[in-house]
Amino acid sequence: MKEEEIIETLKRENQEFKKLSEEHRNLDHLIVEIDKRVYLTTEEEIERKKNQKLKLAKKDRMAVLIREYKKGLIH
Repeated sequence: MKEEEIIETLKRENQEFKKLSEEHRNLDHLIVEIDKRVYLTTEEEIERKKNQKLKLAKKDRMAVLIREYKKGLIH
């Protein structure tokens, strides 16, 4: 099974993965919106960095779930 198929399966069958995927997408959208600004205040820069870290943490957890699925540890 290809990784894209695993991701789609997990989105349908694993609530944690589905939630992580949605949150990851929302954070990506927020970062894109912040990046559209010409100038960032200190607070906006901090918010951007925080969102990037949260997005990365969610991506890391999704990668763990994908590996566990491949090993047959989750269904």
